[in-house]
This record gives sequence, structure tokens and C-alpha cells, in this order.
Amino acid sequence: MAISSTSTGQTGHVLTDWRPEESEFWEQKGKAIARRNLWISIPSLLLAFAVWMVWSVVVARLPAIGFDFSTGQLFWLAALPGLSGATLRIFYSFVVPIFGGRRWTAIATASLLLPALGIGFAVQDPETPYSIFVILALLCGFGGGNFASSMSNINYFYPKAQKGNALALNAGLGNLGVSVVQFVVPVVITMGLFGAMGGQAQEISDGGQLWLQNAGFIWVPFLVIFTLLAWFGMNDIADAKASLGDQLSILKRKHNWIMSVLYVGTFGSFIGYSAGFPLLMKTQFPMMETLHLAFLGPLVGALSRSATGWISDKFGGGRVTLFVFIGMIVAVVSVIYFLPLGGTEGNFAGFFVAFMALFFLTGVGNASTFQMIPIIMRQEIPRLRPDLDERETLRVAERESGAIIAFTSAVAAYGAFFIPKSYGTSIEMTGGPAAALWGFAAFYALCVVVTWFYYTRSNASNPC
Repeated sequence: MAISSTSTGQTGHVLTDWRPEESEFWEQKGKAIARRNLWISIPSLLLAFAVWMVWSVVVARLPAIGFDFSTGQLFWLAALPGLSGATLRIFYSFVVPIFGGRRWTAIATASLLLPALGIGFAVQDPETPYSIFVILALLCGFGGGNFASSMSNINYFYPKAQKGNALALNAGLGNLGVSVVQFVVPVVITMGLFGAMGGQAQEISDGGQLWLQNAGFIWVPFLVIFTLLAWFGMNDIADAKASLGDQLSILKRKHNWIMSVLYVGTFGSFIGYSAGFPLLMKTQFPMMETLHLAFLGPLVGALSRSATGWISDKFGGGRVTLFVFIGMIVAVVSVIYFLPLGGTEGNFAGFFVAFMALFFLTGVGNASTFQMIPIIMRQEIPRLRPDLDERETLRVAERESGAIIAFTSAVAAYGAFFIPKSYGTSIEMTGGPAAALWGFAAFYALCVVVTWFYYTRSNASNPC
């Protein structure tokens, strides 16, 4: 039987009275509830990113333990979680208003146990067929899907003035899962962490041993803990309920598609570069031991996202986004300059520093683009729906902002597939990844033009 209280505006885990824009309500009650939900959401999302990106590290070690896969096959395994994760995000974009943020966070976190356990068992048998690894790579996309529902959920909890920072914290610290997996996995696979229960070590060519199964098993206890915390510690918001038909209205919104393009340039780049960075370093600088450095790129990107949300709140997300894309063009051209091209050995230090700059800029752009969306929709809904009163206009703007945030994240997540796959295709066709990188630079130039035209020029229709 549900516990109901009219004085607290809460029935069980459902918040029946939620008014974050009213300062008195926010200070007395709302802030504490929003923070609790945010601080459970963040580590749950971090784990989702860790499972989503675990293949970016595992694929680089499979040949060492006896799996005879080609470079093309390895890049496919690195790319497939991005393909499934991005596709799942489209569906996850609409689930929070239907199922509730608390319930869905718990279910989505629990679903990650399947690929985590599957990887742990599959890598222990060198006879495991490539098709099984393909299936497991696709299942890791459950982690990628979680981002859309998580961001949509947190958007409902915070007032307009604090959305940019709250979303940046949830996304930025959640994005740390990419860095965490690329730091933790190279360490835990060198030791028998779970004893006999975790399986035998795999012999490698230099006489050493690896416990590659730990790349999957290490996340299992944490997934169980945060599934329970989400179920018992988070809340659903009654006003966030909406039918699928109501939410699909965003597909008619022009700015939903424009912001999807811009977020492909920021988050799509972040997650795509994260997925392909370890294997790119290994293929371009094979004489160097670089795997232990891979975590630094996603770390820089995640921290810059979580630490720079306030900049967009202060100076405007559109303006920040414009300068981010200009900087990304410079950074990606610098990466190309330091590659081993035309018979040269390249310059790893320059390549690495340029990539760190690129990761940093993607993080800033991730925060700035998401800060733009609620502001744009608060300008658009009164124009599109003049029949609504002030309260209903705000409610619809919030609902559509949450759905657009989730949907744009779904579209952008395909970067986790296309960037590693573009590297592999470019290497196969031209002998190096430069052609793919030039394509990325051209896309950033397009994003500069789009941002300027719609959001930052003096007579832009939706200045932000």
C-alpha cells in the first residue's frame, strides 16, 4: 500500500507536488530531493558508460591472449557498442515520462549485468567465436542507452537557472565512466582479483599472464549496489508523466534536429574519440606502450564538461558552442599534423597533446549545447502554442526540453560507432586515419556556420 502525504506532496516514491521554479519551495524542500536524485544518478550513469566503453580496452588485448582477429574486426568490436547504444537511446529518450525516472534508472542499471558477466565468461575461452563477441559488444549498448533517460530525468528536477550546471554534472561525471574503464581495466586484468571464483589466467606471448575476464566482472558488485540505491533512493515526478504521442511532438520541432547536429559535433566526437583512442594509438604508434594513457582523454573531456557548465549559464551556450567548434577544427588539424604520415615516424607527444585539447573542447561543448536546449524551447513553445497559459507553457517546455535532450543524445551517440569505423575504413583504404580526421574537421566547420546562423548572430531567431 502506498504511503501518501498531502503535506509533503509525495506518494511513496512519487513526487505529486513539484515546483522547482518557486524559490521558497526549492529552498525548503526541492533542492535536497533534487540533489539526492542527482547523486544517485551520477554513479549509475558512470557505470553505464564504463560498461558501454569496456570494449575500447578489451579489443586491444584480445590478440595477446590468442584471439586471431583482424584489425578491421577489432575496430568493428570497438564500434558496435556505439551503434547499439545510439539506437537504444532513441527508445530510452521517451521512457522516463512513461515508466518514471526512478523505476527506469534501476531497470537500466540492472540490465548492464548481462554484458558485464557475458564478457567475463567469453574471454576465458579462446575458442569463443567472433559472433559471440559481436553479440556481447551490441549488448554493451545498454550502457549507452542509459544516458538519454538519465539526462531527461535530471532535467525535470532542477529550475531553469541551475539546469546547465546540474546537467553538466550528471553528464560530465557520468562521462567519467569512459575514463574509469580505460584506467581500471588495464590494472585489474593483471591480477587474479576474484581468486578461483573469477577463473584462470590467460597466458600471453611474452610469458606473462592476464585475467581479461576482470574487465567484465569488476563492474558486477557496483551494478548490484546502484540498482538497489536507484530503486529505493530516487523519485518519480508525477508531472513528468506523458504519453509517447505527447513526446513525439519534438520530431516536428526544427530546433530538435538542429541541436542534434550540433551535439553530434560535441558529444558524438567525445564518445567516438573515446571508443577509438586506445586502438588508434596502438595502430599509429605500435612501438610505444600507450594503453595506460588512454584514460586521460575521456578524463579530460568528462572533467571539462562537469566543470564548465557555469560558463554557459553566464555567457550563453550558443556563444560558447561557437568558439568550441572553431577550437576543435584547430585541434583536429593539429592531430593530423603529428600523425606518422608519408613515411615519417610522427610525433607522439604532439599527437597526444592535440588529442587532449580535442577532448577538453568536446567536454565544454557538451555542456554548452545542453544548456541551450531548455532556453530555446522556452522561447519556442509560446510561439508554437499561444493557447497555453503560463503554467502549462512552462510544463510543455520542460517536457519537450527533456525529450529533446534525450533525443539529441541518441543521435549523437552514433559517433561511438562512426568514428572508430571511420578510422578502420580510412586505414584500410589509405593506409592511415588522416582522411577520416579531415572529414571530422569539415563537419566542425559546418557546425560553426549552423551555430552562428541560428543562435549567435545579431538577429538570430533564438539567441542563447
